Amino acid sequence: MADGEDRRYPEGMARKLKTYQTSLGFYDLAIAAPSMKAALEAWGAGSNLFHQGLATETDDPEVVTATMAKPGVVLRRAVGSSGRFSERANIPSQAAADRAQERPQMRQSKPNRRQPSQVSSKAARQAAANYEREQRRREAQSRREEAAQTKVRERQERAIAKAQAAFEKAEREHGARLDAIEAERAAVNVRAAAEDERWAGQKAKLTAALRRARNSE
Repeated sequence: MADGEDRRYPEGMARKLKTYQTSLGFYDLAIAAPSMKAALEAWGAGSNLFHQGLATETDDPEVVTATMAKPGVVLRRAVGSSGRFSERANIPSQAAADRAQERPQMRQSKPNRRQPSQVSSKAARQAAANYEREQRRREAQSRREEAAQTKVRERQERAIAKAQAAFEKAEREHGARLDAIEAERAAVNVRAAAEDERWAGQKAKLTAALRRARNSE
């Protein structure tokens, strides 16, 4: 699909934006993006909603105007409603949510007699430039967040390694102490056996002497 391709434009040349619309969960979503692929990525879609008939390009004047004013930003409205798209939208009523769940494909609006939105060339270029600027800002923010997460992971890995080393050292010390105790126990057992043997000999002699003493009376 040509429109879904991720082309690389020469630096300084902004890509022409189109308005795409879909429904996910409790919301209808719309965005001004240079391609279907960019729209899917912004929506966080795990599959190609356009191929599934769940997303489409729209020329609804109100939707186009709203998205072009905030290019690259996902706009929302309660699913099944005809309200304005905005960055924040109220959760739809249960009835509207139930209707949205029942429909097999994206809600098709009634034929619109209004003329498609005519965006001036200047406004289109400005929206595209704003989109590119927003993308660069997000990429920079993503790099900063990734760097911060890397630092957190590194600190966590160091903490885990330190705790693991302390655990292994304590475990070795515990093993050494058990070995020493076992050695002491073995030595005690040897001494106890020797004492039992000594006592057995002495007891036999003393018993014999006691017997002789009693028999002499």
